[in-house]
Amino acid sequence: MNRPQTGPLPEPSLIPQEGWHCTHVYYELDRAALSQMDTPAISAGRDALGNIISGTIDGAPERVQPSIVSGHKADFGLMLMDPCPLSVDRLHQAVLQSPLGHALTPTYSFISVTEISEYVPTVEQYAARLVQEGESEGSESYEAKLNAYKQREPIMRKQRLTPDFPEWPATCFYPMNKKRKVGENWFSLDYPERNRMMAEHARSGMEFAGKVQQLITVGVGFDDWEWGVTLWARNPEYLKDIVYRMRFDEASARYAEFGPFYTSYIESAENVLAHCFG
Repeated sequence: MNRPQTGPLPEPSLIPQEGWHCTHVYYELDRAALSQMDTPAISAGRDALGNIISGTIDGAPERVQPSIVSGHKADFGLMLMDPCPLSVDRLHQAVLQSPLGHALTPTYSFISVTEISEYVPTVEQYAARLVQEGESEGSESYEAKLNAYKQREPIMRKQRLTPDFPEWPATCFYPMNKKRKVGENWFSLDYPERNRMMAEHARSGMEFAGKVQQLITVGVGFDDWEWGVTLWARNPEYLKDIVYRMRFDEASARYAEFGPFYTSYIESAENVLAHCFG
């Protein structure tokens, strides 16, 4: 979580001081409504909708990613990110106001923002962790690991705050909470204990480097769930593997609650609509 504001207050704005707004939204085709349209109208509507969900319209968000949803929960989905929440919502409204908007029903959405987690160590905290793990300060091994982290840290910050979407074919989104049950209340734990469990969780995720990329966005104060988890994978099987592996970690096994999973396959706007409309 971001630390409390110190110093002069910023000017009122919709733009976060750090990070971007993010919305996942999923749509279902109303095939009864489509059946009332003639073929030329559907074709023209598809072209207009394709321009919208490809992110090429004026004022489109910085990041737009369409995908084909697997299963009955939706037909296609969009992941949208931008510094301004109105830019994000503008594209959603453009979808609904398009010539095919009356034949589309939003089935689910999740609103969140990006941030740097309190569990991501600073360079100083990482150096202290190396010593705790048995490295001798100033040793060749210590310096090599510390310098490697110094090089990774700016890249990690950027990818958490203003991420580039990987060009991988499979993606999965799900919301989650941390428990507040008696005996399993995450928010009553001391920070060192929470940090210990999240470090274990992070090590499990590192086993999938090069296979899965993860983005955690924060829904606290924005939506019904506290966090949103977006996974991209080189192959769908890695989505199953990483979720299964990480559920054995204490932070997940004891303290996590999960919402619905939306698995989808990333394609161009043209291919998404060709798949959905036939």
